[in-house]
Amino acid sequence: MKPLAGAVRRCSLAALLVAMPIAAAGAAEVATLQALDKILGRISTFEAKVGQSTRFGTLDIMVRACRSRPPEEPPESTAFLEIDDQRPGEEKHRVFTGWMFASSPAVSALEHPVYDVWVKSCGTD
Repeated sequence: MKPLAGAVRRCSLAALLVAMPIAAAGAAEVATLQALDKILGRISTFEAKVGQSTRFGTLDIMVRACRSRPPEEPPESTAFLEIDDQRPGEEKHRVFTGWMFASSPAVSALEHPVYDVWVKSCGTD
C-alpha cells in the first residue's frame, strides 16, 4: 500500500499547487522559516532570500520560490526548498527537495535526525 500512498500524496500536493492562485500575489522575495535544533531544543526564526543560500547548523537551505495567496483567499504560504546537509569533513548531500506548506508542515516535511525546518510565511524585504 505504500506506493499507492506515495502516489496519492504526490497528486494531492500537485492539486494544491494548481489550486493556489499565484498571479495576484506573485513571487515573494523572502521566505520566513522556522527551524528546530532537536539537540539544543532551540527554535529559530529567520528570513531566507529567494535564490540565495542560507545556513542553519549543518544545513544549507536554498529557497527557489515562495508564494502566498491574496488576502481575500484562505491564508496559505508555500515555498520550494532545496536543503543540503554538510557536516564537517563530509561531502554535501541533499536531504530535502520540494514544496513546504505553512498550513500543513507535515504534508511535505524534512526528515533529519537533528533539525526540523518549516515555512512560516512569504513576503518582501
